[in-house]
Amino acid sequence: MTHRASALPSRWRRFEPVTLLWIALIAALLVLVAAPILKMVVLSFETQETGEFTFQNYLTAYGRVRYLEALRNSLLLGLLSAAISVVIAVPMAWAVSRTDMPGKGFTWAVVLAAFVMPPYLGAIGWILLAGPNAGWINVAWRAVTGAQAPLVNVYTFTGMAFVIALHSFPLVFIFVKSALDLISSEMEDAANILGGGTWATMRKVTLPLVWPSILGGFILIFLETIALFGTPAIIGIPARINVVTTQLWQFFEDPVRVEVAAAFAIPLLLVTMGLIAVQKLLLSRKGFVSQTGKGGERRQVKLGPWRWVLFGWCLAVGLLSVGKPLLVLMQASFAKAWGRGLSLDNLTLRNYQFLLFEHDMAPQAVWNTVWFSATSATIACGLALLVAYIVVRRLMPFAEALGFLAMAPFVIPGIVMAIGFYAAYAGPPLSLYGSALLVILAFAARFLPIAYVSSQAAIRAVHPEMEEAARILGSGRLHAIRRITAPLLKTPLLGGWLVVFIVASRELSAAIFLVGPRTRTMSVLLYDLTEQGNFEVVSAFGGILLVITMVIVGIGMKLVGRDFMLRRE
Repeated sequence: MTHRASALPSRWRRFEPVTLLWIALIAALLVLVAAPILKMVVLSFETQETGEFTFQNYLTAYGRVRYLEALRNSLLLGLLSAAISVVIAVPMAWAVSRTDMPGKGFTWAVVLAAFVMPPYLGAIGWILLAGPNAGWINVAWRAVTGAQAPLVNVYTFTGMAFVIALHSFPLVFIFVKSALDLISSEMEDAANILGGGTWATMRKVTLPLVWPSILGGFILIFLETIALFGTPAIIGIPARINVVTTQLWQFFEDPVRVEVAAAFAIPLLLVTMGLIAVQKLLLSRKGFVSQTGKGGERRQVKLGPWRWVLFGWCLAVGLLSVGKPLLVLMQASFAKAWGRGLSLDNLTLRNYQFLLFEHDMAPQAVWNTVWFSATSATIACGLALLVAYIVVRRLMPFAEALGFLAMAPFVIPGIVMAIGFYAAYAGPPLSLYGSALLVILAFAARFLPIAYVSSQAAIRAVHPEMEEAARILGSGRLHAIRRITAPLLKTPLLGGWLVVFIVASRELSAAIFLVGPRTRTMSVLLYDLTEQGNFEVVSAFGGILLVITMVIVGIGMKLVGRDFMLRRE
């Protein structure tokens, strides 16, 4: 008895308060990641009225031709958008990494701008440019040629895929350039000695070496596209092109059929998980990419006059992805009627005045976007830092399971995550539907992998010896983290926080399912305004969103580095 009594205080003396924090962390990950997805899977097998087990939801979800066509359209749209993205990005990545092309800084700026610009805003710009009736390009075409038919029409399957690719190609660019930066020039030199010209060497030697990265980027864009809501809704619905995401949105129209939506979303989740596994397998084959690593010498390929052709390609991509859409959006935002073109009597500040001072929801949406994004970024980065610390320092026997949970949302499409949160927390007993808390938690879960990857890379760069020295001198683990580790991680953590803030501020796929009348974000309100057809007001509101985004990007460049959004650890 005396032995047991003395053993208990001894155990308590060895007990660290930080253990309670680890337990709370596990609970938080279960609430944010595991519970919503598990609830969605369970709900897909339940009847709405009684909760009994059934396969009827799957029969309903895939029992109509229209629903099957939506699935087919999504798969085809993903393939086409990814293919166009590869065609756009690979020459740009090769030019920046391997050649003497001028304007490399400009090309990086194009990639960053295309990455930052919300895809649905680019879609609105292309409606103003390539609408079959009043689009600028078609108006100019008719004026010059007298033709009746439009030159281009954005309201087509190809047009929609092209617009998506114009804002997806940065992912392929980053993958391919990172791989090209690792390749020594030795194999290319050998090919040149054996008589291979510049273009033959690039085609037969360089590109095959980075083929896994090209395919990995292709898969990632395919997955992003099939989970995208904004552009398919803005362009596809008027064009009567139904895809998985827009069909899921229709399941949430009155009467809400969340159990059918859950069943319809499960195959999307399975496809995503399978292809992410394939992508990881491809990108893990580093030996296929380079045997020499960063130590190999890389010499620039001299292109002669062809370097200007490549620069022209990058310039054209910049005009199509950012320049022209941004120009027409700016014109429309300051126009009384955007179709009247550029003229002094058509200029007005009325659209901005209406949004900032008269619209009943626009100022609230701006505030919602800022504080939802900031809070979700803080939650995501806080959780990610703690999980990454446990995983890297191996503080728990099941640390890898925590890392898996933190990365799990990466393989869960945003729209599927939103349905999971709706299923788990929208109804009783919590009844969080339309609340700020539900949106913030969904955003934090959605972008947790971004924060986790950033935190993990940062912690690996900090040697544990300093923490161990502090603990030898009597410091607790939390005190050592706060006073020693955290200050060393300040810059990379700030970079991760800013990236999460930016992507959360433009998120539409998850927000559209979860916001209420008073919790709409700027992206959701932009979509609502687009449905009303007032493109002048839509463009002005998009301009406000872009200004907020660019301010945050500017802060990030100043504090963290100009490529903080495009850095690949």
